[in-house]
Amino acid sequence: MTTSRLLAACTSALLLSGLVACAPPEKESGGGETDSGVQVGEATSAADFGGMDKLVEAAKAEGELNVIALPPDWANYGTIIDTFSKKYGIKVNSAQPDAASQDEINAANQQRGKSTAPDVFDLGQSVALANTGMFAPYQVETFDDIPAEFKDPDGTWVNDYGGYMSIGYDSAKVPPIANVDDLLKPEYRGKVALNGDPTQAGAAFSGVMMVALSQGGSADDIAPGVEFFRKLKDAGNFLPVDPTPATIESGQTPVVIDWDYLNAAETKKLPSWKVVVPPGQAVAGYYYQAINKDAPHPAAARLWQEFLYSDEGQNLYLGGGARPVRAEPMQQAGTIDKAAWDALPPVSGEPVIVSVEQNKKATDYLAGNWASAIG
Repeated sequence: MTTSRLLAACTSALLLSGLVACAPPEKESGGGETDSGVQVGEATSAADFGGMDKLVEAAKAEGELNVIALPPDWANYGTIIDTFSKKYGIKVNSAQPDAASQDEINAANQQRGKSTAPDVFDLGQSVALANTGMFAPYQVETFDDIPAEFKDPDGTWVNDYGGYMSIGYDSAKVPPIANVDDLLKPEYRGKVALNGDPTQAGAAFSGVMMVALSQGGSADDIAPGVEFFRKLKDAGNFLPVDPTPATIESGQTPVVIDWDYLNAAETKKLPSWKVVVPPGQAVAGYYYQAINKDAPHPAAARLWQEFLYSDEGQNLYLGGGARPVRAEPMQQAGTIDKAAWDALPPVSGEPVIVSVEQNKKATDYLAGNWASAIG
């Protein structure tokens, strides 16, 4: 669940768990041609393979898929990985599950040309849009179901799942929380954690944006959010610990600012854990799915995308409390898991989705001001 995601080093920096940066190349990135004569790493749809059956055949021949930064408790990724692996008989190598979005890009650069490089990415907005040159365009079979604002026209990146920023808290350890301002009260001294570093992790970025909106800021002005965290730190309430299921269940992080689907997942294991989406404007956000253009298993990477955007894959995201990007057409078709949809945390505020331009402005502000605010 955490997005702290540090890469240590073989010699001085960069040792990935199950993905060793200093290891010699085992083989070059995957290649070969499809039946239609297209290079596998350049295939832009299942049609380039001759259809889904041929794509499945090519992916099975590769036999493996490398994913990174996918915690089992994040948007149901543990079940998603297991289901994909069993469905297609493909081994999924899951490296550094607690890594941040930027660490995914770092790993791909460090591992380029090696069989251990990530095949696919799951990224926050700012990191994804800053690295589109590393992605391979691909349109899944359900591509037309996905609203235009949630995808690049050629499939270089596509939103996969999303949610609303929330506050989770252990009602057995702290008083009820109704809004962001409550977090400054002395009852929460040393208890308020943010999921990651907002200059590197999408969840933390959106957490600061949520706070900014509550303090009179806007998607164009994240400064009030940074100032609130300065006050939180000065009051002794900010807890500089990246939350995980373990820290929540042990009581180490009794208050967590994170996506609603991650906080909601904890209610299944800790009945006293409550989730509130603060009233007023509600920060909504989607993660970005992309294929590494240098993927060592290019067919498996493309099959993974097809799976994630199928009804089965989208309902698996929903089973983890995340809102699938194809929710509306699936509702219309009657293929959505209605019970899981109805169980999502209530949201009363007006949704706010940060635009590309607003994201860049906020990212630049955080880069120049976050460290001094909480340092």
